[in-house]
Amino acid sequence: MSDPRITSSIFTRGAVDLSALRTPAPTPARPATPAESAPAAEFPGGAAGGGVAVIDVSEATFQSEVLERSLTTPVVVDFWAEWCEPCKQLSPVLERLAAEGGGAWVLAKVDVDANPRIAQMFRVQGIPMVYAVVGGQPIDAFSGVVPEAQLRQWIQAVLKAGGVSVAEPEDPRLDEADDALMSGDLDAAERAYRKILAESPADAAAEAGLAQVGLARRVAGADPGAAIAAAQANPDDVEAQLLAADIEVLSGQAEAAYARLVGLVRRTAGDEREKVRQHLVSLFTVAGPEDPAVASARRALASALF
Repeated sequence: MSDPRITSSIFTRGAVDLSALRTPAPTPARPATPAESAPAAEFPGGAAGGGVAVIDVSEATFQSEVLERSLTTPVVVDFWAEWCEPCKQLSPVLERLAAEGGGAWVLAKVDVDANPRIAQMFRVQGIPMVYAVVGGQPIDAFSGVVPEAQLRQWIQAVLKAGGVSVAEPEDPRLDEADDALMSGDLDAAERAYRKILAESPADAAAEAGLAQVGLARRVAGADPGAAIAAAQANPDDVEAQLLAADIEVLSGQAEAAYARLVGLVRRTAGDEREKVRQHLVSLFTVAGPEDPAVASARRALASALF
């Protein structure tokens, strides 16, 4: 599963007591919310897991749809709310990946406003928050919006933990590199990604993986709170701003990181400016060229430079 040495601010572990949710308390009658009344998304052709890719879960259905279902099929629980803008970025990606999964796992969506008791049991402090439930118990989680490439890696790890046979990727070299990254062996991951790039220089997945290795090394041992505070206290300290941006990316706040460094580009010149620009481009590589936040930040960077 996820390694805290790599994803210190994204992925979290910890025991969650779900005993109270196994016998849900009665809920007062009320009209169904749009999320609860909407039909579940189905796998093409009706695959495993009841033919359902995405389900809306309430406290009344949590035991059957999440806990019991997870005994045979890994369930990814997405805690969201209608007012949550980051949720609107993450949820569509999760839903698309669930449909692509073909029944290997199921996405269960929990509206925290309609189901506060579930959120409380899972110790949800902020959203989006995503848990993996296998064998009736949460096994891993992350918070915030993360790059799709990293999200795919996390789901692969969840499937392996759940005993699901994961199809080999088109390039087994990439699988080896990703496994090394997920296990925290950064040296092995770097060697593997560089070997791929030596043979296929335009391999976007390998470029993203190599950028993640660099990001992991830069934040190793850093105190996220202290780093952000130092950056706020010293707005012209280039090193402090770069570290803060790295931590923001790992915390699911990539847009804030991009804005921070675009602002720093405007305030610097010469070698310092180029250093900031290169750092920002490396963060773009982590997310990948298809990320809409990257496209927007690239336009802002171009404006700052010219």
